[in-house]
Amino acid sequence: MTVTRVPNVFDSLRLDAVSDEETLRRVYAMPGEPAVRKQMTELTDQTRQLISCSSLVFVASVDADGNCDVSPRGGPAGFVSVLDATTVAIPDATGNKRLDSLQNVIATGRAGLLFVIPGRTTTLRLNGRACVSTRPDLLSQLTAVGKPPASALVVGIEEVYPHCPKALLRGAAWKPDQWLPADAQPTSAEVTLAQLRMPGLTIADIEQTEADALKYRYQ
Repeated sequence: MTVTRVPNVFDSLRLDAVSDEETLRRVYAMPGEPAVRKQMTELTDQTRQLISCSSLVFVASVDADGNCDVSPRGGPAGFVSVLDATTVAIPDATGNKRLDSLQNVIATGRAGLLFVIPGRTTTLRLNGRACVSTRPDLLSQLTAVGKPPASALVVGIEEVYPHCPKALLRGAAWKPDQWLPADAQPTSAEVTLAQLRMPGLTIADIEQTEADALKYRYQ
């Protein structure tokens, strides 16, 4: 049986999309010297301190077929350990056990990190080689999330880049007076219910599951 693919907006927009770097550069001026010079290959004392203040990091990865993924990791400030000037380790706290990021890293050996500090507008980007480690001597050091993790994502830094604050300022990320009211968005349970599409499953069921997952998050 032949399946006919229904065109969508993306299909129409990609027909005349920018296809090479030269064409893209016609739209933008070249970056200023500071934007280029501040990219480094190892951590400074200041970027180490930024990592020690961060309680949230986004992990970007890609699988062998080029499928991308970005996943959040959180913990108390400093939960990501700086092992040396070119190596950081992220403990893998108990989650949904899909292991998307870890499987991608095993497949390609690459990852990108974006560190966020609540209340501050500076973000720090790290890109480089990556691996998944289960070495007991490493895991025993990574107890910020409650106990030694089952594994750790280790990134060998090839690029360190502190972003300017424009994105978080434009998004009013830390300005509660500009946030939407809580009822302007669907709840986590409502989103999950729509995604699961399971007959008989209720909002209350999902809310209880979410509450249990938070209560027993270190088990």
